[in-house]
Amino acid sequence: MIKKAVKHLHASDIRGIAQLATEATAELTGIVENLHQTVLSTIGIYENEVLKQTRGITGLIYKSVRNTALLVGNGIDTVLAKLQPLIESTEESQAVTPQREAVLAIINGIIGDRLFISNNPLAIPMVLRYQGKNLDWGNTSVIPNATSRVLLLIHGLCMNDLQWNAKHKKQIVNHGETLASALSYTPVYLRYNSGLHISQNGRELSLHLEKLVTHWPLAMEDLTIVAHSMGGLLARSAFHYAKQENLKWTKYLKNIVFLGTPHHGAPLERVGNWIDTVLGSTRYSAPFSKLGKLRSAGITDLRYGYILDEDWQGYDRFHRKPDNRQHVALPEGVACYSIAATLGGKRSVISDRLVGDGLVPLHSALGEHDNVDRKLVFAAQWIAYHINHMKMLSSPEVARQIIQWLTPVQA
Repeated sequence: MIKKAVKHLHASDIRGIAQLATEATAELTGIVENLHQTVLSTIGIYENEVLKQTRGITGLIYKSVRNTALLVGNGIDTVLAKLQPLIESTEESQAVTPQREAVLAIINGIIGDRLFISNNPLAIPMVLRYQGKNLDWGNTSVIPNATSRVLLLIHGLCMNDLQWNAKHKKQIVNHGETLASALSYTPVYLRYNSGLHISQNGRELSLHLEKLVTHWPLAMEDLTIVAHSMGGLLARSAFHYAKQENLKWTKYLKNIVFLGTPHHGAPLERVGNWIDTVLGSTRYSAPFSKLGKLRSAGITDLRYGYILDEDWQGYDRFHRKPDNRQHVALPEGVACYSIAATLGGKRSVISDRLVGDGLVPLHSALGEHDNVDRKLVFAAQWIAYHINHMKMLSSPEVARQIIQWLTPVQA
């Protein structure tokens, strides 16, 4: 079992895991110390003061544990950093396995902002990919079958570009390949750290798309985006910032198809925020609220569907507050389509506002809102019944609907 797990690891992964272990030890020590301090204060010790850290010999012990963990961790990281080039040089073009990429995507989705800030090797950089390889604009010959119609596929939270290969009745389904075959698109896939703020990723994606249209080997006629879940918010954010910077790629963007995108947020993150509040409401549970606050900025952005810097800057992202994000309309001049899914066989109040596809309610995926000024107006909408959030990636019915929308109208 261990051998099977190890074969998926790269030298940089071992270094990244060591860094995570060091940080986790320090964090856990802090939680235990805070709980210890709470107990002492409730039995009369330190009754006139509330301290975040214990004092005396006990405080020294906790401090020693933290410092030792950091010291050892830094030492290990230094050694692994020196060994990494040597180890990687002996890994004869080590294959990238889907299992490794899936695990990295999950880790990045959960704590990707912390990985980015600490320069952890596990942090995923944003890249555009074609046929499983990163695009190199210095060598566009890697796209031998390029067409003038480009399809960009953007994955969701805790996912990566390889997961557009989904199984349906033991057959691999890839919406990018299906659309390429039916409508002569060249599919390009985005890979990104989904734990970062959506607006951070949106700004970076906008710059990547500018390079895409600049260096594409043919004169581009059509750029279309198919985005799943968080990916749809990312696409909207990128367009917003591109218009601010007057970037030229927006002129090529013809269509966006949103698959289960939480335009107005997802209930599960709002529940997580409520749990943060409950845990922080008592002295004994307050130290444990730090565990919930480990979740990434990307996750907390899904509470209401934040796509701009202004939506989160200047706020404690774990503090409960009403939805006061800035309203951003769908991209002007772009045909926007929405596909929502539901586990049920028909629409209902519960399905619309709570259940939906298991993660995103219909109400949010369809851009509906109680405030009419916040409602999103799509060129067309479609609901897939009896499927969940992830099954949208493998559904032939979803693929057929996308093809129907994107097929050019014959004059």
